[in-house]
Amino acid sequence: MIGSLRGVVLERTSDSTVLIEVSGLGYLVHVTPRTLGELEPTSKAFLYVHHHVREDAQTLYGFLDRDERRCFEVLIATHGVGPTMAMAVLATHLPRALVDIVAGSDIAALTLVSGVGKKTAERLLIELKNRLNLNILESSNNLGGSSSVGDVRDALAGLGYSAEEIRDALRELSVSNDSEVMLREALNLLGVRRA
Repeated sequence: MIGSLRGVVLERTSDSTVLIEVSGLGYLVHVTPRTLGELEPTSKAFLYVHHHVREDAQTLYGFLDRDERRCFEVLIATHGVGPTMAMAVLATHLPRALVDIVAGSDIAALTLVSGVGKKTAERLLIELKNRLNLNILESSNNLGGSSSVGDVRDALAGLGYSAEEIRDALRELSVSNDSEVMLREALNLLGVRRA
């Protein structure tokens, strides 16, 4: 099984895959859009890898840090969640934010994920509460109260931004416990897009 790759990025595609050459071999790796943005062609790269094996295929999923890989593995071990949905969740929410969302039972934040409706979000919250916890993540996380991601989402919705605009902005935010800082950053991103 492949657990990590260190090599040179040969190419990246718009469908969030990268080709990484390691000692003369090219590995095609699926990554989140956020990770894709970090991997410039001709640059050196290191990815933690989940080697997904099925009867008809072997697929590599790459992550910039261990937390993201652990979170992906918890997600795909959850009933009804395959690698595609797990990658969509991680494309929308960083692992620490996802822990916060699950702890706060924030259904609306989960429905920001492409392909996740209200019923799926409710089921995911129930299943992830038992699986996704602080032991999975190395760093500590403030779980008190509502999530800062949820606060920002609600504020943007109140300002008239569409669910799609909000989802795109949240994907690019640096997640922190300070809702005000995140909201300012989101408004800057959205202002640039609408200009």
